[in-house]
Amino acid sequence: MLDDRYYMRQGSSRGRWLLTHWLIAINIVIFALQEVNAFYIGLPVEKYLALSADGLQHGYLWQLVTFQFLHGGFVHVLFNAIGIYFFGRMVEERLGRTALLKVYLLSGIAGGLLQSLLSAVWPQHFGLWVVGASAGVYGLIAAAAVLDPGASILLWFFLPIRTKHFLIFIAAVSVFYILVPNGSHVAHGAHLGGILGALAYMRWGATWEDFIRSRRIGYPRLRPRQLMRARASKAAPWQRERESEEIPPEEFISREVDPILDKISEHGMQSLTPRERQILEAARAKMERR
Repeated sequence: MLDDRYYMRQGSSRGRWLLTHWLIAINIVIFALQEVNAFYIGLPVEKYLALSADGLQHGYLWQLVTFQFLHGGFVHVLFNAIGIYFFGRMVEERLGRTALLKVYLLSGIAGGLLQSLLSAVWPQHFGLWVVGASAGVYGLIAAAAVLDPGASILLWFFLPIRTKHFLIFIAAVSVFYILVPNGSHVAHGAHLGGILGALAYMRWGATWEDFIRSRRIGYPRLRPRQLMRARASKAAPWQRERESEEIPPEEFISREVDPILDKISEHGMQSLTPRERQILEAARAKMERR
């Protein structure tokens, strides 16, 4: 029903597992399996699943994805889980779960590519294998800063800072330690690549996806009957309002509202047309009168 949809009620993320929660759970479960393997089995997981320039040279392209779900210790996975929780929810509730997954994975891939490039150019400082969700987390921070630059967060849990300033801070730190390597095992190149990947997606991603869909071979076309039905449905505003008043609430929700809610779940609120927003408002009014 309508009031079961998380984006149609207050406290939308309560009582429902978002994709954000699933990403956290997946990272924790995989880390637990890493620990079990390290203690009991001893399979060479890092050789094949962690990111390294040598692995990519051998054609292990899957490492650009798998390295994002491996971690180097409990503190490592804990801080990444915290980052996914806070910034992943901000992105998911604004753009939807599909966009969240794209930002997370594409940021990780972009971070892996930049780190690998630095490894090839400067192997003595960036030549180690890389694990962790940090590139994806930095991408989520960048996306959240684009969506709500004025939102306030607590840096180190006590210092209030706006998301746009936090993004500038972490980007500056990443650039500094790329230019001045300090011998640590932190993949600053992956962090910066995650930020750049997310900013690129937020700026051009939707346009590029629309272009691909428009050029896709076999793009579905409406049949004449569907075209006639679509034209016939464009009634005057007062006629649509009267029709929505005449049909029962359950039928109105299943016929008119559910497809819109599915669209929000996949693509976020920003994908709705003015007409679809009017339908949602009419649905809210119906629910309030019940």
